[in-house]
Amino acid sequence: MWLLLFSSQIQHPRLLLMVAILGIGGSLQVGFQGSMITYASVHIKEFINETWLERFGHSVDPSTLTLLWSSVVSIFGLGGLLGSISSGFLAARYGKKYCFLGSNVLMVASSFLLGFSKTARSVELILAGRFLCGLSTGVCILLHPQYLGEISPKKLRGFMTSTASMFWCLGKVLGQVMGLRELLGSGTLWPMLLAFSGAAALVPLLVLPFFPESPPHLLLHRGDEEGCVKAMKTFWGEEPHRAELDDLRKEQEALSSPQSKSLLALAKDPSVRWQLCMMLVLSGTTQLSGIQAIYSYTFEVLQAAGFHLEQIPYLALGVSLCEFLSTILCSFIIEQFGRKVLLWTGYALMGTMLAGITLAISLQPWLSWMPYCSLSLIFCFVFVFGMGPAGATVSLRMEIFDQSSRAPAFAISGSMSWVGVFVIGMLFPLMMENFHQFSFLIFMGILYTSGFIIYCFLPETKKKSILEIQEEFDKLNFKKKQIPVLEAKDHELCTKL
Repeated sequence: MWLLLFSSQIQHPRLLLMVAILGIGGSLQVGFQGSMITYASVHIKEFINETWLERFGHSVDPSTLTLLWSSVVSIFGLGGLLGSISSGFLAARYGKKYCFLGSNVLMVASSFLLGFSKTARSVELILAGRFLCGLSTGVCILLHPQYLGEISPKKLRGFMTSTASMFWCLGKVLGQVMGLRELLGSGTLWPMLLAFSGAAALVPLLVLPFFPESPPHLLLHRGDEEGCVKAMKTFWGEEPHRAELDDLRKEQEALSSPQSKSLLALAKDPSVRWQLCMMLVLSGTTQLSGIQAIYSYTFEVLQAAGFHLEQIPYLALGVSLCEFLSTILCSFIIEQFGRKVLLWTGYALMGTMLAGITLAISLQPWLSWMPYCSLSLIFCFVFVFGMGPAGATVSLRMEIFDQSSRAPAFAISGSMSWVGVFVIGMLFPLMMENFHQFSFLIFMGILYTSGFIIYCFLPETKKKSILEIQEEFDKLNFKKKQIPVLEAKDHELCTKL
């Protein structure tokens, strides 16, 4: 099975090139920003204190320093939230290709501000650069899987969209590697660490203009069937693409309007009720699965295990590498096992491992070897997340919505994700202070509940067209009504009540 999938990818070299282009300019940026800021924190705080001393003649007050540093971190999330909210409107109006290019222009601009902030002795440039960086990543992180899914044939759609999580993890690893003091994490080179994303953004800016817009956008939004066929040939080669084109024509006929729905219209539409419920479950579970908390708690667990502070960044890098390798594996198994199986089994295994981590941390004062057990369980937890839920969630969000609903649905999902990052960042320290290691049991309950919902209600989407997936959800959305059926003999539309 893996050899067949690999041979299919080799037959579409331009698709593989698009995976790299969109990955470098898309989710890699989010992963990089999330990990490198930890390594730059010490140097940025020192810079804030130095500039304050130069301007006012005295060192900055500790509370003011904490406020300024929190602003540097949180303004990135504010920009990401605004970018996510606006991504649906922008993608529907200008197309995913041009919005993706525009978001990378913002990334280059933010890199200039961040890179010259130390030379200009300006904390304000860091704040402005971080905001623009968040705005850029908020847009591109949602456009990345949408664009990949729309330019992919059905047989490769799962592989293509799951690579978004792979590049996210690659960005985490790259941020940790570049943030080491031997590279760009030193007191003199940290502005280059902040500005590194601009160099990555140049890749799609130089290459993506030579590729067309996605075929579904060309046909369903612009009514350009000739351009749609030409785009298919660009991405998939010259062989016939009648099946995919027929699916798009059927979707075009089924759409009440070629324009994207508003957020309010999407929320009121009964034909997407269960799709929205599934998306909310998937997005909420990703944020409340404990993966963010595990990353936050890794340093403390490693310290409890007796490792020196100098070793901890390298061991944390090992955790990120583990997740990166698992996302690569997910890309190759997602078409074999399907999205549903990877999700509910992944949630069940992650919940069980959180129970094990809770027990291991509780026993650490009495058993000297128990911290190593905690570390092993953390590696397993991260591996299972990357191999299953991480990639399957990205694929499903793209597959369960048609062209008119996809952009606003992604805007809702993206906004939830940014809010979730903020909430977990604010609440988890309080949870640890009050419940200690038993905080992980809250995440365990969420994982088991979500796994049960996925197992009972989510249809499998593997190798199905958008209309076929829509028909599966219609059984839930309209379960008290029978969907009108087109009779084969007389082609009359018969409705049974």
